[in-house]
Amino acid sequence: MGNSALLVMDVQRDVVAIADDGSGYLPRLRKAIDGARAAGITVIYVVLGLRPGDPEVSPRNKVMTNAVRAGLFTEGAPGTEIHDDVAPQHGDVVVTKRRGSAFSGSDLDLVLRARDIDSLVLTGIATSAVVLSTLWRAVDLDFGLTVLADACLDTDPEVHRMLTETLFPQWADVLAVEEWLKAIEPH
Repeated sequence: MGNSALLVMDVQRDVVAIADDGSGYLPRLRKAIDGARAAGITVIYVVLGLRPGDPEVSPRNKVMTNAVRAGLFTEGAPGTEIHDDVAPQHGDVVVTKRRGSAFSGSDLDLVLRARDIDSLVLTGIATSAVVLSTLWRAVDLDFGLTVLADACLDTDPEVHRMLTETLFPQWADVLAVEEWLKAIEPH
């Protein structure tokens, strides 16, 4: 698995309020985070944060302008904070991005290189947004990739299923949290 990091992406209060389907997503994600810490795997939180006044948002970007209209992602707003159920602990890294991918407008690449990380374990909301766009960029950067399918969530269950069962396995190992935890357990 190389030197790995678990990416916990866009699990922010407002995003969870929109996407959480009551299926136990946050407890599963918490279990993955706790397992990563126990195995000595770096935990990196990635949040979408826009400056007040949204200077980085182009009117040509439908996704970002819709988020701004909905009042989402303003830095410092309570809804932009990481959800309390999976909050960072001392030693975890928090990276702020400005677009869909965890790499877009952030210093994630710098953090990964400084820690000599060559494998990423992807989790987050939404499967069809941050997880997909981060996976694409990570493939181009030659990272080893694992996607924890049940630690990803999308507002469209069919899109989530198609991505995790059909598309993602072409470029990443796709596992359930429990499978991954067994794989990283000390033997």
